[in-house]
Amino acid sequence: MNKFLLASLALFGTVGVQAQNSTNTKTTDSLKIKETSRLLNEVTVTEMSNKNKSAAKLALADIKRGQGVFMDDAINTSMPGVLMMRRSVSGGQQFNVRGYGNGLGIRGANNNFDSQGLKMYLNGIPVTDAEGVTIMDDIDFGSISNVEVLKGPAGSSYGFAIAGVVNMQTQKAELNKVSIGQNVMVGDFGLRRYTTSLQVGGSHSSILVNYGKQLSDGFMPHNESTKDFVNIVGDFQLSEKQKISSYLGYANSYDERAGELTVDQYNKKDYSGNPSYIKNNAHSEIIGYRFGLGHSYAFNKYLANTTSVFGSSNKNTASSAGGWTDKSPVNVGIRSAFDLRFNVFGRELSGTAGIEAQQQTYESIGYNMVANNLDPNGYNLIGSMKSNMAVTSKTYNAFTEWNLKLPFMFDFSAGLSLSTMDNHLEDRFYNAANNTASPETNKPSAYGVKYSNLVSPRIALNRSFGQNFSAYASYSVGYRAPVSGNLFIPYTGKINTDLKPEKGSQYEIGAKGSLLNNRLAFQVALFNAVFSDKMSSVSVANAGNTATLYSYLVNSGSQDNKGAEVMVKYLAYQSSNGLFKTVQPFANLTYNDFKYDNYQYQSSSTRVVADYSGLAVAGVAPLTYNLGVDAATKYGVYANVNYNYRDAMPITSDGAFKTKSFDLLNAKLGYQRSFLKNLMADMYVGANNIMGTQYYNMVFINQMPDAYIPGPDKINYYGGVNLKYTF
Repeated sequence: MNKFLLASLALFGTVGVQAQNSTNTKTTDSLKIKETSRLLNEVTVTEMSNKNKSAAKLALADIKRGQGVFMDDAINTSMPGVLMMRRSVSGGQQFNVRGYGNGLGIRGANNNFDSQGLKMYLNGIPVTDAEGVTIMDDIDFGSISNVEVLKGPAGSSYGFAIAGVVNMQTQKAELNKVSIGQNVMVGDFGLRRYTTSLQVGGSHSSILVNYGKQLSDGFMPHNESTKDFVNIVGDFQLSEKQKISSYLGYANSYDERAGELTVDQYNKKDYSGNPSYIKNNAHSEIIGYRFGLGHSYAFNKYLANTTSVFGSSNKNTASSAGGWTDKSPVNVGIRSAFDLRFNVFGRELSGTAGIEAQQQTYESIGYNMVANNLDPNGYNLIGSMKSNMAVTSKTYNAFTEWNLKLPFMFDFSAGLSLSTMDNHLEDRFYNAANNTASPETNKPSAYGVKYSNLVSPRIALNRSFGQNFSAYASYSVGYRAPVSGNLFIPYTGKINTDLKPEKGSQYEIGAKGSLLNNRLAFQVALFNAVFSDKMSSVSVANAGNTATLYSYLVNSGSQDNKGAEVMVKYLAYQSSNGLFKTVQPFANLTYNDFKYDNYQYQSSSTRVVADYSGLAVAGVAPLTYNLGVDAATKYGVYANVNYNYRDAMPITSDGAFKTKSFDLLNAKLGYQRSFLKNLMADMYVGANNIMGTQYYNMVFINQMPDAYIPGPDKINYYGGVNLKYTF
């Protein structure tokens, strides 16, 4: 740690850069309610887009560099330090941010199928529920216009955000324009995407209605995907001081799961799937709504407020090798933030203070699955009920963050939040053996745990060098509280009261900027993130020590994650008269040195205690890098090529099993032209995995022998046409 601090001081004293781009708006800009600032999540973006935070952003051009409907290709190509994976064709997505994104699995550390520890927002509406779980199956990634990721613990503004924050925005209607659009894309493995949109924009209001249908047969058996999306976005400028923004989204999503392949299947390129999954008709189905209503008001040049209320409701059914689960969560909440600005002894002091609160209720019912006697070769049927749990989760977060301009072009920032999570569970699956008259043997049917007033500070110092350069050093903290399933020990009927939230603390130094007359933009970050009180399991044996009675979770050890991230973009050529309008290469690199520290795990089957201390963290590649080039001509022809490399990584915490490294080459060629002044056409073709590389979309960590969700190992093509008519 001392070496890291010395390196921080050295870099801070000698190098500094700050890119002057759209993500680095001043805090005072949020006090001005403009017609161009029409987004429901304006405050969220303002809080994230700070010059002394490590934030990465994708614009629409980055997202559409490939197919533009799955998002993981864009994230993994353009965001160092961030990895996005998916469990099926278009479902089971999860994020790993700077090594966090690995939770606890039944066979050890490091599985996380619902991105616990990450906070995600869509148009200012939390996708992450009150329990801290993030499900993305029902997100229409094909309608997203930009993405911003805040990397590392972000508790000072977002509460339970130990891994970071992802903010996604859907496309918005343009002001003073009325248009209709129709997009069609087809590709290998039965991929079809149809998008119909209507945009109506006036001088002070706009509304967009978007319908998308997405289908795929998948390249494996039992791997089909069917999705229907509706997005309605409205923005209304009531006055120079006041605006209202609204969002309503509907999704009907069904993804089949072929299951994870064994290591032997993957090595032999046997993509027949997992028989236990297929027999149980493994799938994920979500039918539901999201809504948000935001109001912004500028009282004066010193004070403004943005408040949004939001909610979501869905029917969620899922099956896998372990059985069938029905769940119908309802989630509601509010976020309100005041932007303030003062003059203190001639120095500008600006800040944000607010609250966010959520409540979620649901009933989760689990079923066994049994053979269909009428059709033994068909799918299994839903059998007897095996669990019925009613859960109510509440989270509260009060936050504030301030920035003070100091002499010699320094800025000092400090933030603090108090976060609380309250979980209440009621077991509705009656077991007569638990209903006894003895306090020693009676097992309660209702229980709860509350984690109160967790303090997440953040401090940062930024030094600007002219208009285009700056450097920063920061320290931040975040937490992840246990989910409801971690809190109860069924065998004993006791609450696991000793289980504590995991804590993340991150030191970071960084530099951002532009050189060569703003032709070269770059960002560099060095970080040391320590995730302590990591959860592990302990087994309890019977009296004769011949079998395991039960297992429960404990806090055990930590992860010490050190890493470096570099991102550069260079406008190599630009001309208004030549054949090429622009030629822009880009590159990024991530280096990770992540180790377990004093981390132990006890197997529930052998009860042997394994010590992973000093070993590499499973599920994280030590080195990844991406290279690419974007080009556009004056005749409307455009093209891009990108190359992705991911290093080999351990997939068990003992390091006994590792993946192989792989590289991918992708390309896209398009033609864009306006016809009759009002009709814009965009036609394109593309190819993924041009070299025919074997690779994976996801790896199940510590779940041997089952491990791999593979991607197509042969070149696959796609093409499409986008039409837009403006009246």
